[in-house]
This record gives sequence, C-alpha cells and structure tokens, in this order.
Amino acid sequence: MGKITIEPLTRLEGHGKVTITLDESGKPKDVKLHITALRGFEQFVVGRPAEEVPRIVPRICGICQTAHHLASVKAVDAAWGAEIPSAANKLRELMHMGNMIHSHALHFYYLAAPDFVLGPDADPAVRNIVGVIDKAPEVAKKAIALRKFGQTLVEKIGGRPIHPVSGIPGGISKVLKEEERDEFLQEIDTMIEYAKDGIDLIKSLNEQYMDEVKSLGVIDTWYLGMVKDGKHNFYDDTLRFVSPDGKEKMEFKPDEYLDYIGEHTEPHTYSKYPYNKKVGYPEGLYRVGPLAMMNVCDSMATPLAEEARKEFAEIFGNPANQSLAYNHARLIEVLAACERTKELLNDSEITSTDVKAEVEPKAGNGVGVVEAPRGILIHNYETDDNGIVVKANMIVASTHNVPTMEKAIQQAATEIFK
Repeated sequence: MGKITIEPLTRLEGHGKVTITLDESGKPKDVKLHITALRGFEQFVVGRPAEEVPRIVPRICGICQTAHHLASVKAVDAAWGAEIPSAANKLRELMHMGNMIHSHALHFYYLAAPDFVLGPDADPAVRNIVGVIDKAPEVAKKAIALRKFGQTLVEKIGGRPIHPVSGIPGGISKVLKEEERDEFLQEIDTMIEYAKDGIDLIKSLNEQYMDEVKSLGVIDTWYLGMVKDGKHNFYDDTLRFVSPDGKEKMEFKPDEYLDYIGEHTEPHTYSKYPYNKKVGYPEGLYRVGPLAMMNVCDSMATPLAEEARKEFAEIFGNPANQSLAYNHARLIEVLAACERTKELLNDSEITSTDVKAEVEPKAGNGVGVVEAPRGILIHNYETDDNGIVVKANMIVASTHNVPTMEKAIQQAATEIFK
C-alpha cells in the first residue's frame, strides 16, 4: 500500500489537501479531501449587535463577499420582521448580479480556463491566467471586462467593490444615481455579448475534451438550488432538491432548511458534510452551484440563458452529473446574470430614494438565503430583546459540495489509475 498526497490544493478560495490511499495493486482504495482551515464565524458574531453582522461576515470569503453580506442582512430582516421597500430589494439583487458576474468570470477564466485553453499537459509554469493572456488575448480581455463591470456594479451599490457595507436591516443605505445607471446601461449589451462568447468558447473546449468531461468526476448525487415559480433564481424564494435521476423533487422555504438539511461530521476535515435529511446520510449527499442550478430549475428566467440551458441539457442530459460540466453551467449563469442586470437597470424603481424602512432591534430568529457563486448560502441568526446575536448557524456554499467533491475525486482517481 502507498499514499499520494496533493498539498497544497491551488486555484481555490481557501486551504486544503487530498490524500489518495493505494492498495497493493496500486489502485485507489480511499480518497480524503481535507479542509484544513477553521473559520469560526458562527462564534465570532455571537454577542454582536445584529446590524453589525452583515459588515463582519463578508470576510468569510474575499470573492463571494457580496453573497455573505446579502444573506446576512436578509437573515436580520427576517429576525426583526422588516418590510423591505421594493426599490431596496431590487438594488440588493442588482448588487448580487454584479458579484455573480465578477466571481463567475474569475472562476472560469482565471481558475478553470488555463487547463482547457493551454491544455492539461502544458507546463504548469504557463498554465495560468498569464498563459491565457498570451495564448488567447481576446478571451482574457473579455474576462477582465466582465470582472470590472461586475465589481464596479458592486462598488456603486454596495459602497465598496470588496466587502460591501450598504445592506442594512430594513433596506439599503445607498441609492443608485441616474447617471450611474446610465453608464451601466451603455455597457450592459456588450457584457451580454461577452457572456455569449464565453458560452461559445466552452462549447468548443468541451468538444475538444469531451472524453475527459464525460468521464472524470462523474457521480450521481442529489442537487440543491433556488427557484422562483420553478425558474432559476439567484436571489429569492424557494429551495428545491432534485434526486439523482431527476424524478423526485422536494421544495421548501429558507426558514424550513433545518427540516431538510442535516450536517454530518468526519474526523479528517473541519468542514461539515451536509445531506438531505429526508433521504439520510450518505445517500442524501448533494451538490450545489451552477451545475445543480441547471438541474433543479424548470427553465431559466431570461431568454438567452434559457436557450443556452436547453442546449446544455441536450449535451449533458437532465440532470447532468458530470463535474466538469460545472464550467459550462457557470458561463450560462454569467449570461443569466447579465440579462437580469439589464432588466433591473431598466426598472424605473432602480434609482428610487425610497430604500429604507424603519425597523427596531428585537428578539427573533431569521434565515437569509441567496445563491452564491459556489451555490446555496444560508445564514441563520437568533437575537435577544436588544437585537444581540445569541446563536448563529451558517452553511457556506462550498461546504455543501465538500463531501461530493470527495466522491468526484474518488471517481476521477479510479478512472485515472485503472
């Protein structure tokens, strides 16, 4: 028997390692994904005034910080029974679209694309974003433009491009000026075209590497995502589980999550192992994120993204179970976020100044959920009579995926070493 250790893992947000235990014949016997960082934010926020928490939790992640900010403020709203003005809700959603565009562009073009554009056998010294710039400069320019657009959108609404601060209980503290809205409208059609170009790119790359895409990391799991009236939604409404064969669906509201999601622990990792409670552990392990979102929705909410989703389903099946298909799904979500951004920018309420409702701190229990770039993000706070957080639970998007990432690595290792 032997052991292969991959450490550190690169091109991810955080720290981790993989250990592969081989049997006497050199075949993978066991695979472990070790998440070696303990963040502890559930305890950091206890004892804090709840209105401070949305400014603290974005530090959980420097990439999907906007999602943490918004899930957090939605949880405080729910705990205190705040009625959010319509314009404030739309501004929050628009800020979220900015982060989705930025983060998805970063994830694909900077973290995934080097292996595809330069090829998995390329020298690791050049298999990075600098290599992409050198080999495909037009692709890199579009990636940079998408990220800049998304980050600027977050900055203008959130007050800062990273770790936004404008989401407050009862609404939002910053309005979008008409001239700012007009500047974004001048750019958004170009961003939509860039997003469409991204889908054309991944389609051509998939064709080149389809054998690998359809053989590595292919596993059957449950899927969890967010829908509104059955349609794909980044920001609001209903959580939906879909079974590995797509035949069974379970829908529940965010404040019912504890009835549907359990958390298992393993000694080799600090990460929890969430699972579908109605199915049990480990049969109820599930995936979240762009692939899951394609699998759980009945359709996309915008026309161009819906055309792309239908094509995706024809290529990969429905539900799709190929882990490398996450890249294609992610780029469909970039297009969906750009289309939704245009809808929101054209909404007459988006420059309204009616963005804050009066709200008083009080005892309560609230849940806030958004679809973060890596998947479903859940914040749950309990407050006392003074509005101080006395208990917090957070299921970070990547946490949902940890056990199924381990399964995918196991499958890939078995495929490679066969």
